[in-house]
Parts: sequence; C-alpha cells; structure tokens
Amino acid sequence: MNRKKVRRDGPGCFFPPRLIVRLQIQSTPSIMTDQLSPEEKFTLITRNLQEVLGEEKLKQVLQERELKVYWGTATTGKPHVAYFVPMSKIADFLRAGCEVTVLFADLHAYLDNMKAPWELLELRVKYYEQVIKAMLESIGVPLQKLRFIKGTDFQLSREYTLDVYRLSSMVTEHDAKKAGAEVVKQVEHPLLSGLLYPGLQALDEEYLQVDAQFGGVDQRKIFTLAEKYLPSLGYAKRAHLMNPMVPGLTGAKMSSSEEESKIDLLDSKEDVKKKLKKAFCEPRNIQNNGVLSFVKHVLFPLRGEFCIKRDPKWGGDKVYTGFEEVEKDFAEEMIHPGDLKASVEAALNQLLDPIRKKFESPELRKLTNSAYPDPSKTKAGGKGAKTGGGGEDGELVPSRLDIRVGKVISVEKHPDADSLYLEKIDVGEPEPRTVVSGLVAYVSQEDLQDRMVLVLCNLKPQKMRGIESQAMLLCASVEGEPRKVEPLDPPEGSSPGERVFVEGYESEKPDEKLNPKKKVWEKLQVDLKISHECVAQWKDKKLLTKLGHITCKTLKGGNIS
Repeated sequence: MNRKKVRRDGPGCFFPPRLIVRLQIQSTPSIMTDQLSPEEKFTLITRNLQEVLGEEKLKQVLQERELKVYWGTATTGKPHVAYFVPMSKIADFLRAGCEVTVLFADLHAYLDNMKAPWELLELRVKYYEQVIKAMLESIGVPLQKLRFIKGTDFQLSREYTLDVYRLSSMVTEHDAKKAGAEVVKQVEHPLLSGLLYPGLQALDEEYLQVDAQFGGVDQRKIFTLAEKYLPSLGYAKRAHLMNPMVPGLTGAKMSSSEEESKIDLLDSKEDVKKKLKKAFCEPRNIQNNGVLSFVKHVLFPLRGEFCIKRDPKWGGDKVYTGFEEVEKDFAEEMIHPGDLKASVEAALNQLLDPIRKKFESPELRKLTNSAYPDPSKTKAGGKGAKTGGGGEDGELVPSRLDIRVGKVISVEKHPDADSLYLEKIDVGEPEPRTVVSGLVAYVSQEDLQDRMVLVLCNLKPQKMRGIESQAMLLCASVEGEPRKVEPLDPPEGSSPGERVFVEGYESEKPDEKLNPKKKVWEKLQVDLKISHECVAQWKDKKLLTKLGHITCKTLKGGNIS
C-alpha cells in the first residue's frame, strides 16, 4: 500500500514536520561514534540485553549505515526509577550512533483497559516528554539523533487505519490474545481493544520506518507477532531488542500502580530512603532483588563503577568496576543489605537531583498536578474539575465508592438469623469476602448461587448477628406492598474485581475506607436510582464497567441500596 510521506528526515524516515522535537542540550563527553567499528557498535547496542531477535539484520545494517531504533511507552502511570533501565540502553544506542525515536503511545494507553480519559492522556503525554527529557539530561547522553513522537499523530491517519483493518483480517483471535498476554490485562472475556493492541504496536515499526524495536522481554510475544505478520502486509521484518524485567522493591515487577514497589522520579530524598529501607533485599539472595538489579542495569552502564559506602570498622568504602564482583560479594555476605541500600540511595539521589530541580518550576509543578491529580483532592467531573478519590474530607462524589463486580461462590442461611444470608463473594482478591445480606425474603439461594453481582467494598466491616460482614451486596428496591428487591446486574462477560464507576468519574480513585462518621455512603446513596430503562444511575449519570451499563431486571424507578 502506498503511503504519502509528509517529510523525510534522513533517508527513509517518515515524520510529519510538527511531530519532530529535537533536544539541544549539553551532554557529557562520550565515546565518539565515528571512532567505533560496526562490531563495536553492535556490542554497545546489545550489551545487558536479555535477548535479541534478528542479530544478523542488525549487523548488516551497521555495515551500511546507522541503525534506526524506536522505544515506545504507554502514557499511563507516572514513570519511576525503573525507567532508568531503558534510558540507560537508549544512552547506549545514542552512543553507538543510532537514530532513536521515543514513541508516547497515548492510543495504546487508552486501549489498555481505558486507564485514563483522553483529556488526561493529553496532559500525561506532556508530562512524559518533560520527565524523560529530564532523565536523559541527568545521565548526560548525546541527544542529536533523538526524536519524540505521539502515537495519535500518525495512528489515526487513513493509511494506518486501513492497515489496522488489513492486519485484523489476518491475525487470529488466539494469536492476538497470546501476543498481549504479558502486557494487556487478561480477563475471561477480553475487550476488542486489548486484542488490537499488539497489532498496532507491530504496525508502528513500519510507520516509524525503523530497523528495530526496543522493549522489555515481556513484549516478546508482541515482537514475534510483528515478525510473523508484517511481511504478510508487504512490510519488512524488523529486529527486536529486549531488556530483562527489573524486579521492583517488593521483589516482583516494578509497577506504576503498586506504590510500594517503586520509587517515583520526583520522590523526595526522605521518601527514597524510606522506600529503600523497606525494599526486599534478603542477605545472600541475588534472585528477584530489585536493589541489585538497579546496580546492574542502571548504575554500571551509566557510570562504569559502583561504590559501596560503609563504616571503616566493616572494611570502609570499596569501589567495584564490574557487577559480577558485587553480586559475588553480596551472595557471600561480604556486602551487607543495609550498606547496599545506602550506597544505591546515594547514587540514585545523584540521578534524581537534576530531575527534582527541573520540576521545581511553577509550570512543571502545575503540569504534574494536572496529569496526576492528588486523589485526596476531589471535585465533581467536568470542565475545570479536579480528579481524585476525595479522601476523608473530600467532596461527595461517587468515585469515593469502591464498587466492584463480584461472583457469589457460596450462599447459606445465617446460623442465627432466619432473614439473613451468609455469602462468600469473589471480588478479585486472593480470598473471597464474607457478606451478610437481608435477602432471604426476596431472592432464593438458587438465584444467588454463582450469580454475578455488585459489591460495595470500602465500607467499614460490621458484625451482623455475630458474623462480620466485609462488604455490601448492592440491590435495586421498590417500596410498597410487597416490597420488591433485585440484585444489580453487571454487563454480560464481566469478571470478579472489575471496577464500577459513574460516567464522568472514570479516572478517579475510591477512598481506601469510608469513614462511617462522615456518612459518605449514606449521603451518596440518596442519589443512586434506577432509570425507567432499568439502568443504574447517580444523578442521571450511568453506572458503568468497561463492558457497559449496570442494570436491574424489572424495578424501573427504584432506589439502590
């Protein structure tokens, strides 16, 4: 398929003019690219990678010209210190003379479980650009061949859209789901958006006109999908460069959504110390050790050495010039976890100080607060509104309620109360919650068993006839003789744990626990109603999951409680 090339910046490089941002900053002296042989460039490009697909293609390109590489990041959660891992590799690529494109994948961020609305994604793209520039400045890399591009500035074009359709006519549902297994949130009934995600990432290689894509090893299945299907569209197969996944501070993958697993780039020195102090760093354990991994994948590539700082009575400071020696000494308890953490803390703060300083400006503070609003400060949705969960003294907005889809896995009569059921409900947590509900007179045990329901999960647990109820099963009701009650129904295909939100409040976080003294639930519950179309609403705004509306079967105009 012919595509109109709006502009070429160098041979074969497609970039619309308004998309190219060149960084003009001073960088520290580094290896001169023209002094490196193709073999030396290849070694620099591939060092510390876990896997490379297409080595021969890389070597062939390097014999002829500089390599073109892209790295993409979905603009969702705040970048954290693990982003120094790809940044250090980008530094290697630039030192090896590569032309590097950084893709801010805003469309991918939207497709991945609708983690943020478009207006918030616009702000987050700006934040990502500023913070990644600051990171690169802090590690002093040559930036003449670095470019930034936003996904929606080319992914919504006619040509790209037609290629999405062409690709969708070739890729099976099985292959698409398998490709995204490590990247896209997996549910029993996946959304079409999650199935599109891997194909779009594959097409980006063609539309950015690169020789290779760089990412974590968790992207491997997407990379192999690209290698399989791009040639079917008449496009070249690209090489793929994969970083290892760096453990977070808790020992698992460092994640933007798990506060305790990560250190934010703008965390204060006090917060860095506190988080590192809590970090998993068991003596002799060199597996899943996020502190050691940071030394290996960030500090050594950037500095070439690492200094363990310790009291003279324990041997004094020691400078290491290779990670293997650090790992060996830690495994043999020659390095104490406390000394390792303190040394990483000092080195990490040196990297973070320039970033913190840059973000002291009023403009970047405002951008940070707008892109990632404090959940303790809440206003209602709409233009000029704050977003966030509200906190203990926040405004009365429905996002403060932690309502989830649940599945009733067992139901029986309360041993001490004939009018109460005792239910076990799966709400997406390791263990089901115990819920006591007064539904005996309205719903049979058979109708409740294995039923998908809605559960309010952040009420304070309360004992009901001697048994603690850990949540509330939400129902529609109509008063009268007789009173009628029906459990609310999530959309078909819903899974336990999926969040329920009110239209316009999608990005806001619920309170961890509702303060019973503030009567938050009681005040919000007054405006929860069933429409004449049997759709659950709060002040005429629909209750939704990512799959659709919350409904009840027959109780039009009812209340929700």
